[in-house]
Amino acid sequence: MRKQFAVALVVLSLLSSNAWALTQGRVGETLNGYLVALQTDAETQALVSEINKARSASYQQLAESNNIPPEEVAKMAGQKLVARAKPGEYVQGINGKWLRKE
Repeated sequence: MRKQFAVALVVLSLLSSNAWALTQGRVGETLNGYLVALQTDAETQALVSEINKARSASYQQLAESNNIPPEEVAKMAGQKLVARAKPGEYVQGINGKWLRKE
């Protein structure tokens, strides 16, 4: 229960920082908990790098406090982020293809 609550807090904090890029189709959410740049401009690449770095640090902290591997935290967060994506945002399906949520 504590683990799920902590992951939910991370997800909520990360949603606000990248929502504008998601709705512009510049980045996409993946099931592994990290963003992927869908456009190759320097600004988008820098944004993805910055957000993924912050996510990695958050996942590591949660993993340590809950005694689980960081990859497991990232995967749980990724599943929640993809599921909660809003219409117009891009998410990567289990088949690896990009989908625009409707």
